[in-house]
Amino acid sequence: MSASSNAVVSPSANPASRRAAHASNSSPRATAGFVLEAELWSAGYRAIAGVDEVGRGPWAGPVVAAAVILPPDPVALAPLLGQVDDSKRLTPSQRERLFGPIQQLALATGVGCVAADAIDRVGIAAATRQAMRQALMVLGVQPDFVLLDYLTLPDLSLPQRGVPHGDALSFSIAAASIVAKVSRDRWMAEQAAIYPGYGFARHKGYGTMEHHAALVRLGPCALHRLSFAPVAAVRARGHQEPGFQAGLNVD
Repeated sequence: MSASSNAVVSPSANPASRRAAHASNSSPRATAGFVLEAELWSAGYRAIAGVDEVGRGPWAGPVVAAAVILPPDPVALAPLLGQVDDSKRLTPSQRERLFGPIQQLALATGVGCVAADAIDRVGIAAATRQAMRQALMVLGVQPDFVLLDYLTLPDLSLPQRGVPHGDALSFSIAAASIVAKVSRDRWMAEQAAIYPGYGFARHKGYGTMEHHAALVRLGPCALHRLSFAPVAAVRARGHQEPGFQAGLNVD
């Protein structure tokens, strides 16, 4: 988590700020900009948390969400303009390269994680919102507005806005998408040593042909989401209980 004392600057405070905000959404194939943030800065908000999740679709591993509060200063954000974008539109090396600078620039970052067994209990939609709430709770700075990708949090007491395609439009949400993606990918790569044979370091739990073949061969492990149809189908064919693979207890 990162915290700093970046100056608070309204986007209308100087011409450089106005030029940076305009440039944020004027390229032919626009990356995420801060037009949405600029509107909120003009309304007086100074601690806008962008929130996004990753890992709703995989067959294994947690759903992870991140919350990022960036300084309300287009000039301070300008060095990363044109680089920070929806994590799905970036390569793994681009995401890794941006992860550190985002952490350094942010006023605060938080990451929430909900494991596979909880996803099986409550469903992926509820688990996603739970991870988002966790990410907001561990922020070192109290947000005064929350921008989320698509979703909203009905029980959140803060003002919020769910933005369709938010990770491609909002700089704050895009930054959160990168933090969430890199955090989850790193964790899944670590699990490859604990649960060998599944290829988690490569596919990160997503439904690839390699993953399906390993699942058929080894059966589910403790990271698998048993309520997801491909995993349930393999279990139904008589594979061992989670926590065992090829006769090896991995608890």
